Amino acid sequence: MEVVNVIMAALFLLVILYLVAQVFMKPIKLLWKLLFNSAVGLILLLVVNYIGGYFHFSLPINIITVLIAGFLGLPGILLLVCFQLLMM
Repeated sequence: MEVVNVIMAALFLLVILYLVAQVFMKPIKLLWKLLFNSAVGLILLLVVNYIGGYFHFSLPINIITVLIAGFLGLPGILLLVCFQLLMM
């Protein structure tokens, strides 16, 4: 009977450890995804600025534009280009 209690306690501990690990790992995964998408957004902004240099067009590179490009990807870049063209 004692062995069954020890096994049940060990399984319970493993489940608790798994749940705690999930609580701590989700924000870290989200942070890495945000950083990766922001890096891709920055690269896209640099490409747009490089190509736009031939047409005397540029997008400002700041934290807001990088996050917009990172969150939305290519549609975000198109949104920023359209917004910049509207502001001209």
